Amino acid sequence: MKTTLLFIFLLCMISPISFAQKKKEVSQKEEITISSFTSGMEKFTGYFDFYWDDKKGKIWLEIDEFNSEFLYVNSLTAGVGSNDIGLDRNQLGGERVVKFEKIGPKVLLIQPNYRYRAISDNSEERKAVEEAFAQSVLWGFEVKKEENGKVLVDATKFFFQDAHDVSVRLKRSNQGVYKLDESRSAMYLLRTKSFPKNSEFEAILTFVGNPSGRYIRSVTPTPTVVTVRQHHSFVELPDADYEKRVFDPRSGYYPVSYMDYATPISEPILKQFTVRHRLKKKDPNAAISEAVEPIIYYLDRGAPEPIKSALMEGAAWWNQAFEAIGYKDAFQVKLLPEGADPMDVRYNLINWVHRSTRGWSYGSSVVDPRTGEIIKGHVLLGSLRVRQDFLIAEGLLAPYEEGKPVSKEMEAMALARLRQLSAHEVGHTIGLMHNFAASPKDRSSVMDYPHPYFKLNDDGSIDLSAAYAVGIGDWDKVTIAYGYQDFPEGKDENAELNKIISNYIKDGFTFISDADARPKGGAHPTAHLWDNGADAIKELGRLMKIRGKLLEDFSEKNIRNGAPMATLEESLVPVYMMHRYQIEAVSKILGGLNYSFAIKGDGQVITEMIPAEDQEKALDALLKTISPEALAIPENLIKMIPPRPVGYPRSRETFKSKNGVTFDPVAVAESAAQASISLLLNPERAGRLVEYHERNKDLPGFEEVVGKLLKQTFSGDLKKNNLQKMVAGLIVYELMGLSENKDAHYQVRAIAMNGLIRIKDFWISRNLISTNPFYAYITTEITRFLEDPSSIKIPQPVSPPDGSPIGMDKLCGWE
Repeated sequence: MKTTLLFIFLLCMISPISFAQKKKEVSQKEEITISSFTSGMEKFTGYFDFYWDDKKGKIWLEIDEFNSEFLYVNSLTAGVGSNDIGLDRNQLGGERVVKFEKIGPKVLLIQPNYRYRAISDNSEERKAVEEAFAQSVLWGFEVKKEENGKVLVDATKFFFQDAHDVSVRLKRSNQGVYKLDESRSAMYLLRTKSFPKNSEFEAILTFVGNPSGRYIRSVTPTPTVVTVRQHHSFVELPDADYEKRVFDPRSGYYPVSYMDYATPISEPILKQFTVRHRLKKKDPNAAISEAVEPIIYYLDRGAPEPIKSALMEGAAWWNQAFEAIGYKDAFQVKLLPEGADPMDVRYNLINWVHRSTRGWSYGSSVVDPRTGEIIKGHVLLGSLRVRQDFLIAEGLLAPYEEGKPVSKEMEAMALARLRQLSAHEVGHTIGLMHNFAASPKDRSSVMDYPHPYFKLNDDGSIDLSAAYAVGIGDWDKVTIAYGYQDFPEGKDENAELNKIISNYIKDGFTFISDADARPKGGAHPTAHLWDNGADAIKELGRLMKIRGKLLEDFSEKNIRNGAPMATLEESLVPVYMMHRYQIEAVSKILGGLNYSFAIKGDGQVITEMIPAEDQEKALDALLKTISPEALAIPENLIKMIPPRPVGYPRSRETFKSKNGVTFDPVAVAESAAQASISLLLNPERAGRLVEYHERNKDLPGFEEVVGKLLKQTFSGDLKKNNLQKMVAGLIVYELMGLSENKDAHYQVRAIAMNGLIRIKDFWISRNLISTNPFYAYITTEITRFLEDPSSIKIPQPVSPPDGSPIGMDKLCGWE
């Protein structure tokens, strides 16, 4: 009994003490503020205040405004280095308008849907649209501390997410399946900062997986582990003073688009505005005025000389266009200040990017999706592009002669190309699209893709003095006027903009961009990539003449002293394939259609079939490119190229061989011939030829194209010429593929099938099958195909060495 009483007494004594201790602990926890919790941590003060917890490796983000929109941008600051994978240093990701919303113990980062809006004073009307379309919650944060309306959240995992889709890109490019490993990831404090209008965060991210592709193996020291750096920017949105400018499809600009459901039913619901920088004159009434705030681009300090000077000079050409509309020094180019962060949105940047192989350059921008205002222009220039131009110049000039100094022309041509490239990519970042119809009009735009222009002198030497145009073109000045011209008060801006376009139409300019110029089956007769000349057919003939002379003179003078003889092949590639882009230009005349992005009443050509005479000339010019004479490589040159030595393996810049280690002149010719044959027998072009001939019997039809192709190739004695046999084989298999192409018109497929029957019947009727194995083989293949198409596996023709880019842009701005 005494023991029991003692136990009860002690329990009664302990309970109040324990209760008091717990109450004290709770009280202490409640008293811990954001200030006391972050005591000892490094504080970053700016647009967003945040703290670095060095002991735990965490970023604590302080949020003091909710439902207030800002811009969130992600990017990649340290990349993978492979053009084929596409994860480059300083590559922009996406930009999103976002806001924080607090719900109980959580804070959500929400992306509203700006593709669908209701521009209305009626809140219920706006709400109906907001609720009709999905928004995106990008992240959810747990509130750690609260104080005076502010909250503190752990943002570390947000910055560790794969926002740039690195793992997705590795998988899509067939390089393997990789997953983010947080144990090997950390914040990168050297690039984590906060400024008054933007806060910047950066993290080292490590992805672990099983490599399955050669590209990731070629650029990673341990291919099972891929480490990059990812950047996140929280940016204050621009103020409401920016004036939107209406988009016109003839203007040469990119649009920002959205659906406005508050639009009266008599007006278009789709709203489109021009993407451009903010620019205003200090004195709107002055003929020439400085800008309130000039557009300044900064160059990556990692670019070496003389490249650095060439890039700055080329980018600065744009000031010529702004001067033409009354601005003084409105467009400037400077070197990035030491220590500045290239991903800081305050800097429009021209980046010098290294990759393991040459590849595209890109011009992109951070754009306010609400208005189309460009907040940051961002250029990525591939550093190996310049070496391709140098290689082209080596092939053209054969400059390495014993006892003579090496010509400076090669470097001059390469630097001229860099000036053009810099201006081109900057053009994308100020809002401009490609204009692939500019080159025929005296190379009137840096927004086209320029092929080097060279001439054959009377003494057989090559003149490179006009390889690339210098300065901003006349078309570029037109586009800058549309996007950036100030108009005096009282003027109707839309009417003035329409005048700019009407004037360029009168001056003979045409604007045609990527979707019309890039496809192999394209129809526009002047919209091409890497072409020259107002007359594509004449230019092809001129190039073929120069090409023939260069092949005839090709020698060991085309490579440096001390270089392996096998490397003659690298210099041979741009010479032998010199015509590869011009044949595409010529092919669009055949079955072509002249047209424009016409608007009702603007006076432009709407549609116009190409005259029969021009189409016949185009067909004849293309057929010449697959003649044995055009495809042959001189015997003395073949003898000069031995198998590849140790340390100099075949690459994407050399020709393929079906003969093992030796140089294969027939395979080389096959890669060139296939380019022309595939253009002649393109299913889309063939369909137009059938249609246009039906509508106008004077125009050549697809039957005529196939007939001329067969006559040139099959009417002679194939037994004596391996190159003609090769061309014959390519045509047979191309016709087989076309006859089975489910996307081609039935009439096109029928004509292709009939072509095969004609070949077979021709050889059988002349008893040729028993005279040569080639005749017997092809006839057997055709017979089997006609009986059962599935019994024939159409071989892949030899592909040529890489072509585009020449020293340029999927993109460039073509995404």
